[in-house]
Amino acid sequence: MRWPLWRVAVAERSMEPALRPGDWLFVRRTMIPGRPLRLRAGQVVVARHPGRRDLLIVKRAARQQDGGWWLASDNPAAGALDSRTFGVVPGDLIEGRVVLRYWPLRRP
Repeated sequence: MRWPLWRVAVAERSMEPALRPGDWLFVRRTMIPGRPLRLRAGQVVVARHPGRRDLLIVKRAARQQDGGWWLASDNPAAGALDSRTFGVVPGDLIEGRVVLRYWPLRRP
């Protein structure tokens, strides 16, 4: 069993303006590895890149498709890697959904 809340730092600009580099997030993941989370379109998720499983990405779950989810960047102009590049992401590669941005407390 693993802890259901996980802390993740945003490193890239692909989710601006909602999330910025340096933001810290609480991510809810399943208690049992391999069990898929219930997701809805529009939720922000943390997933493993399909071609580089060691790389975590923060994206918006745009729509469910056969075999997984289409993950999109809020800021595609930032040169982001998302489903436009690698296609549908299998559900077992989605590690969790973002619950809260907890740092920084306020933005200018």
